[in-house]
Amino acid sequence: MTPNRFLLPEPVGKLLSLLPVYPGSLLFATGLNLALKSNLPADVQQSLSGKKLRIKVTDACLSFDFVWNGSRFAAGSSQGEPDLTIGASAHDFLLLAQRKEDPDTLFFSRRLSMEGDTELGLLVKNTLDAIDLPVFELGKLAPSRVFGRIKTGSGNSNS
Repeated sequence: MTPNRFLLPEPVGKLLSLLPVYPGSLLFATGLNLALKSNLPADVQQSLSGKKLRIKVTDACLSFDFVWNGSRFAAGSSQGEPDLTIGASAHDFLLLAQRKEDPDTLFFSRRLSMEGDTELGLLVKNTLDAIDLPVFELGKLAPSRVFGRIKTGSGNSNS
C-alpha cells in the first residue's frame, strides 16, 4: 500500500497528540453550535440527546469529544467509550467540509470510519446531508498571503 501524500507527517501527529483534549473539544463543540445548532430538527435533537460522539482525526492523533445536551453541543470527556466515533485524516475531513468528497465514497474506500452505534451514524450523516451548510473555504479564514499557496480549486496550477 502506497503512503497517502495527504496525511500529516507522523512526527506532527505525535506532537499534536500531546495537546490536552478538553480545549480542542470545547472549540469543536462551539464551532458545531455556530454551524449546526439552529438547523437541527427537533427529532434529531431528541435522538442525539445525551449521546457521546467523538471525531477522531487519525493522522493528527487528535480526538474531539462532544454531546448534545438537549439545547446545544457541549465538550465531552474523553473518559469511557463514545456512542459513535467518526474517524478520518485531516485532509479527508477538509474535503468533506468543502463538499469536494462524499462521505459514502470515503467510507467505502476505507478513508472514513464509523465505530459504535451505526444507526446514530446514519442519523448524523443524513442530517448533515439535509442541512444546507456553507462550504468551508480556507481562503475566507485568513488573508491570501497565509493561504495563497493552498489550491482549493480544480487542481489547475495556473492562477
